[in-house]
Amino acid sequence: MSKPSDNPADPFKKALAEATKTMADAPDMTVSYSVDPSGMTADTMRLPQVSRRMTRDEVLLARGTADAMAMRRRHHDAAIDSRYAPSGDLASAIYEAMETARCEALGARDMPGTLSNIDAKIAHEAERKGYAQIRAPEEAPLSVAAGYFVRELATGRKLPPGADNVLDLWRPFIEQSAGDDLENVNHVLADQAAFARLTRKVIADLGYADQLGDDPDEDMGDEAEDEQEENADEEQGENQARDEQEDDEAEATPESSQEAQDDQTQTSVSSDDLADQEMSDEMDMPQADAPLEPPPPPPHSQADPNYAVYTTEFDEEIAAEDLAEPAELERLRLYLDQQLDPLKGAVSRLANKLQRRLQAQQNRSWEFDREEGMLDAGRLARVVANPTTPLSFKVEKDTEFRDTVVTLLLDNSGSMRGRPISIAAICADVLARTLERCDVKVEILGFTTRAWKGGQSREKWLADGRPQSPGRLNDLRHIIYKRADAPMRRTRANLGLMMKEGLLKENIDGEALEWAHRRMLARTEQRKILMVISDGAPVDDSTLSVNPAIYLEKHLRDVIAMVERRRAVELIAIGIGHDVTRYYQHAVTITDVEQLAGAMTEQLASLFDSDPRARARFLGIKKAI
Repeated sequence: MSKPSDNPADPFKKALAEATKTMADAPDMTVSYSVDPSGMTADTMRLPQVSRRMTRDEVLLARGTADAMAMRRRHHDAAIDSRYAPSGDLASAIYEAMETARCEALGARDMPGTLSNIDAKIAHEAERKGYAQIRAPEEAPLSVAAGYFVRELATGRKLPPGADNVLDLWRPFIEQSAGDDLENVNHVLADQAAFARLTRKVIADLGYADQLGDDPDEDMGDEAEDEQEENADEEQGENQARDEQEDDEAEATPESSQEAQDDQTQTSVSSDDLADQEMSDEMDMPQADAPLEPPPPPPHSQADPNYAVYTTEFDEEIAAEDLAEPAELERLRLYLDQQLDPLKGAVSRLANKLQRRLQAQQNRSWEFDREEGMLDAGRLARVVANPTTPLSFKVEKDTEFRDTVVTLLLDNSGSMRGRPISIAAICADVLARTLERCDVKVEILGFTTRAWKGGQSREKWLADGRPQSPGRLNDLRHIIYKRADAPMRRTRANLGLMMKEGLLKENIDGEALEWAHRRMLARTEQRKILMVISDGAPVDDSTLSVNPAIYLEKHLRDVIAMVERRRAVELIAIGIGHDVTRYYQHAVTITDVEQLAGAMTEQLASLFDSDPRARARFLGIKKAI
């Protein structure tokens, strides 16, 4: 006989596991408890750990998570989900949040008791992510708000504290953009395919139609047409076989010569009619079966579909280490360090100040008396005093900044040559190392052109006879100095490339900003910050000589408006010697390049500030609500 467990939480865990399998209609599923993040696969479910103390919060969180996952398992069809899932990151997040809300609301119709349990889970997540302290919509994820909106409509139940704050911040935008479509939520709640189609309409209403991908219902129509054609072919084959069988029977039956002659005459006439019909079909064939025109190419810019590029054949996105040999990069890096030796002390002091401000907001906190995790040495004394006492473990809580990525987009134009580009490079280096110590991933990018005066793009344009309004007419060069997942120690020498003679040329800011924005959207981090460092407006003589004078400037404004409207990325800018506040909503201008380090650290520190009033001062809001 097995020894009964001395853990008072075991009966509760067993009962919850059995109830969860019943609700999920999955009797063979394995339910476990762990300090790792909760999750579910085809045959397993992992729930939050419940300690020996069985605190109220632990029990409610475990029950709420179990109910939410059981409803998902019971009411979710993976094949339908995959068919209608969007291709873009933010659209996918909205789609997933709304589908989760659908499953939970649908389950609550049959089992109203799950509502309060799932509310406890939502409240726990809202508290852990600090949703109650958010004061601006751009700080709250739109996808989460969309899921909350569906849950509120479908259940008629008020959201828990913190979650209601996120929804209230986004409610005016959602109601104005997609309120009419969302009124039909309750009518399609039980039909996942219909709900998925509604979700795609909502995503388009919110301004992300470009992330939906192909319409799956159009593909379904094509498949139905193919099936009809196959059925028609099969029917034609059956008719032909039946006619052949009748002809054989006719030959086996004695007939008069006159009847045979009449049949032959009728067959001849039918053959002539058939030949005439085939000839008529052939005459009509070219028009009916003419090859379709190829679809138009996708626009060069999501922000402005009318933005033209003469050719992208000579553009390049290239890593810094591919533009110079390792020995040359080391030499250039050494030269950069020598140039900025007098400034190292000041920059380092500012970096340390930034690190202190960040770390002050992410003090380590622990959850004690857990059954798994790190051994709690402070509680070993009671084990020594009473050897029957089980060991106690502790688990470190997640800090605020571990799910954040920062991209530094540096203007590598010729006007940055000399001291500005040197200080920008060293500041990027120091900031990257500082943020890495705070568990914030950093990506460093640069943008310029491959040539002066248009390069190969202009040569192609001239050879083609100088077509009117060619659009952007130069070869782009987008440089990756450091990828977000690469440690700074391995890419430190890459920043020396900015000292390479002949690297810095023209600057086409709009396409560079859109490129950096696309890279950030592909990241999985919850918070994304993009900092642009530039010394003025976009300038490319080749493009501006054959297009309107504000061609590149208008595109930059359109891209900035798109990024700020979507709110998936927080955008800030620092102008060196030129006022960039006329382009960017959140920007600062410095008059001396030596102020760059202070401006960068202050901007980032303000973004991470836990005080909403401090964030409001940075964002230019007169009053923090």
